Amino acid sequence: MNKLLATLVAAFFATASFAQGTAPAAAASAPKAEAKAEKKEAKAEAKAEKKEAKAEAKAEKKEAKAEKKTAKADAKAEKKEEAKK
Repeated sequence: MNKLLATLVAAFFATASFAQGTAPAAAASAPKAEAKAEKKEAKAEAKAEKKEAKAEAKAEKKEAKAEKKTAKADAKAEKKEEAKK
């Protein structure tokens, strides 16, 4: 009888500790999900910054091309004026 009682008490404590052990595991997934959301947000932000930088570079290139074209036209007009004199 003592062995049976000891086994039952031991089993009770084992199941009680097992039940308590699973609760924190579920709580651990919340920070993991939060970290995943932060990572996704950071990735989207980096993508937006890259896109913005690309647009700026494209605008600068276009502006440089327009300046070059204007300088070429000015040089051509100046050469034409010198030829007239």
